[in-house]
Amino acid sequence: MARMTIVLPEGLDEQRELGPDWGVWLDALPRLFHELLDEWELTRDGDDLWHGFCSLVAPVVTPTGEAAVLKVSFQGDDESVHEALALQHWQGNGTVRMMRADPHRRALLLERLDRRDLTGVWDLEACEIVAGLYPKIHLAALPQLATITSYVEAWLDALEAQPRDIPIPHRYREQALSLGRDLVTDPASIGRIIHGDLHYENVLAAPPDAAAERGEWLVIDPKPMSGDPHYELAPMLWNRYDELSGDIRDGLRRRFHTLVDHAGLDEERARDWVVVRMVINANWSVEDAQRVGRGLRPDEQAWITRCVAITKAVQD
Repeated sequence: MARMTIVLPEGLDEQRELGPDWGVWLDALPRLFHELLDEWELTRDGDDLWHGFCSLVAPVVTPTGEAAVLKVSFQGDDESVHEALALQHWQGNGTVRMMRADPHRRALLLERLDRRDLTGVWDLEACEIVAGLYPKIHLAALPQLATITSYVEAWLDALEAQPRDIPIPHRYREQALSLGRDLVTDPASIGRIIHGDLHYENVLAAPPDAAAERGEWLVIDPKPMSGDPHYELAPMLWNRYDELSGDIRDGLRRRFHTLVDHAGLDEERARDWVVVRMVINANWSVEDAQRVGRGLRPDEQAWITRCVAITKAVQD
């Protein structure tokens, strides 16, 4: 039987703009995908190809006829380097089940979940669902995981080195630096496995045969680190942001308090992490423009505005 051609999705192929390492990986990706299909005796199940920011995913069938997906991630994505380790540790409790892995090639064979995610669920109900998943994944951290504080410390150093006139309100910049330095030195900021990017699209519906035992919704695509569960909330605020048009402040606050209350988190600590994350995120857009010597694009300006609005809303 002739092989199906691997044509990279446009959204993934665009990552070539991020540097030569991306181009090398993307050029080699179709051949690597075929190698894994052959070695693991997998059969493509249709011609669908899905992708994230730095991964390619295809539905496949195993030699025993089980529906699965093959996922290959960018070699240079440091944050997901221990994805297989975390999935193995979770054993499918609240998360997608891993069937096989080749960490050296950043390849995973995962159970195939329903494509339905939480974007179609009322946002506050989705927040309740995610809050209920937090305890399942926030287990004691594995010693191999990098600490979130090591990342945050470097991000804060970069923020502090910026000139005063960057387009981020100075009071929020100074607040993020102060709060962030305190959090980095706090022993409670590490010690639990955190997902790092847990939002509506990273929670998929479980297949019917798994839902009764493991729950209706399962987490995918972790960026596992040793961290603080309170770090997790921010992506649930900045995603699905357009839905809050006309009610941004109160809508964000409802999400924030739903997550905090249903997960039994400390409100002040969760708020501090949101402030730190949003200001750091805003600075990344500033850095992207500075790196290539240009002004901010409209989408970057809009993102910084969003980051500032979230920072303000959780504190008003």
